Amino acid sequence: MKETVVLLHGLWMKSVVMQPLATRLRQAGFTTRCFSYPSVQTSPSGNAGLLHDFLLPLQTERLHFVAHSLGGIVLLHYFQQFNEVRPGRVVMLGTPVAGSAHARKISQLPFSELSLGKSIEQGLLGGVPAWTGGRDLGMIAGTRGFGFGNLMGRSEGINDGAVYLDETRIPGLTDHISLAVSHSAMLLSRKVADQTIHFLKNGYFSVTP
Repeated sequence: MKETVVLLHGLWMKSVVMQPLATRLRQAGFTTRCFSYPSVQTSPSGNAGLLHDFLLPLQTERLHFVAHSLGGIVLLHYFQQFNEVRPGRVVMLGTPVAGSAHARKISQLPFSELSLGKSIEQGLLGGVPAWTGGRDLGMIAGTRGFGFGNLMGRSEGINDGAVYLDETRIPGLTDHISLAVSHSAMLLSRKVADQTIHFLKNGYFSVTP
């Protein structure tokens, strides 16, 4: 049975940043495709439409998704707008499904529209769609607070340097796990890759990360 994993990057990034994780997924037996989208110029809802077009010609029996940060919000919009009938599972990595406090800080700065653009429309500032995917959804959150967000001032609470732990929870999650990684380092972490693979194969994370 052919199982394909589509990977989505986060804010300001391109699909190349997902390649290290994609390589580990291929080593585990999955086919991978990396989706690149204009994270600032187009809203999460609009990018969901681009994702739909990207997926239309894809021939696979099972279709999984792995999304980093803003990419998870794009997925929420995708499953709200489209009826994806191909079975599979979803793993989100550090996605601020409850809105991002650091994005709110940035939005108050001059010229914030250049840095955040349309990513805040039912996106990084909150108001994202409810999870309606009808499939297993796992969230991996980071707890190593090193990153751009914390350079903007003292950050209270557990976070990965960009997203707080409590911002990664949404009703409908099948499983949630936190690992000692920072927001960007998630994409290079062997532990994150192993947990992602375990969830895609089993529908839950390993009890001993």
